[in-house]
Amino acid sequence: MTNLLVIEASPRGKNSVSHNMAAEYVDEWRHANPNGKVIQRDLTRTALKFTDAPWLAAYFTPPDKQSTEMKDALKLSDELVEELLNADVVVIGTPVYNYNVPAVLKAWFDHVVRKGITLGFSGEGLLKGKRCTVLLASGGVYTVGSPIRERDIATQWLRLILNVLGIENVEFVAAGGTKVIDLGEQSRAEYMAPIIPLIREAVNP
Repeated sequence: MTNLLVIEASPRGKNSVSHNMAAEYVDEWRHANPNGKVIQRDLTRTALKFTDAPWLAAYFTPPDKQSTEMKDALKLSDELVEELLNADVVVIGTPVYNYNVPAVLKAWFDHVVRKGITLGFSGEGLLKGKRCTVLLASGGVYTVGSPIRERDIATQWLRLILNVLGIENVEFVAAGGTKVIDLGEQSRAEYMAPIIPLIREAVNP
C-alpha cells in the first residue's frame, strides 16, 4: 500500500490557494491510488513549538539516556518523523510569506531533521526513494522570466532542505499572482483553472 503525507502551512484554510491546490492533488492521487493511505497534517492546527533549550537538550542526548522530560519534549517530533518515514509520497502545500515559507513550515522541518533517523551522523540524507511535490502559492510571480526571479528563496530553500534529507525527486507547482483573487479580479475557480492540469500532471508524472 502506498502512503501519501500531506503537509499544509496556510492559516487561511479553505480560503487558501495552497489548500485548494493540495485538495486537488489529494483527489487526483486517491483516484490513481484507490488502495493508498492519506495522512494529512495541517501545521496551523498542530501544537508545533519552535525548538527551544529543553528540546535541544533532548535532541543531543542518546535515547537510552533521555529522562522522561526529554522524551516528552521530543514526543511531537517523534510523531512527525514517524509520519514522514511512513510516507512514500509527500506533498507540501504552502503560501510564500516575504519570499520564504511560513514559520510553521520551517518549524516542521526543524522537528523532522533528526540525526540518526532522517539524517545520517555523517550528514547523508536517509529518506532516499521518496517523492515530493511542493505546491507553492504566492502573491508575486517568481517563475522563469520574472524580473524578481532572484527573490524565489522559498523554492531554493525547500529544494535544499529536502535534498539534505535525501529526497531528490522533488517537483514544484508554482501558483504565482494569487493577489488577483484578493483584489477581486478573478474568482478562485477562474484562477485555479490553468493550475489544475499542472497538479494532475505532478500526481502522474
